[in-house]
Amino acid sequence: MRRVTYSMSMSLDGYIVGPDGGFNWTAPDAEVFRFWTDEIREVGVHLLGRRLYETMLYWETADRDASLGAPEREWAGLWKALPKVVFSRTLETVRGTNTRLASDAPTAEIERLRAGPGEGDIAIGGANLAAEAAASGLIDEYRTMIYPVLVGGGTPYFPHRERRVDLELVEHRTYGSGVTYLRHRVTR
Repeated sequence: MRRVTYSMSMSLDGYIVGPDGGFNWTAPDAEVFRFWTDEIREVGVHLLGRRLYETMLYWETADRDASLGAPEREWAGLWKALPKVVFSRTLETVRGTNTRLASDAPTAEIERLRAGPGEGDIAIGGANLAAEAAASGLIDEYRTMIYPVLVGGGTPYFPHRERRVDLELVEHRTYGSGVTYLRHRVTR
């Protein structure tokens, strides 16, 4: 059965975006960018909330930007080829290569994808979408890139639902920039 992973960057105080909606503090250095590129290779389908989808639209045409280096072009190619499912209550259509608007609720879509054919992880991006999946016990791994900054508020990485989830640390890395990666498996 395919794993469901929730993977996002967060500030040390637990937010994926700051109070102003910004996340410029997550700009990865070359070492962290390489990690994200390697991680996306393991993904078979990426589930996105509307806000993350709109942010990631940049990568649909980024390969046309002559100022990008080879690592960014590689990322753009991997992202475009990756099947993506967008969950939104406000969008009527989506654009992008291999991108579709979900017709089912997130839990039903995840269960359908798990049961169906396919290789690679089912990756979730976006705190609200992850919160819904977590509330239903559908997340198998939390993959967190922690940046050494306190933003003081914003959108929290972890859902505010009163539910205990026991985790096992599977992997950790610290990068020269002070960024720390933690990968936890949900123990059931």
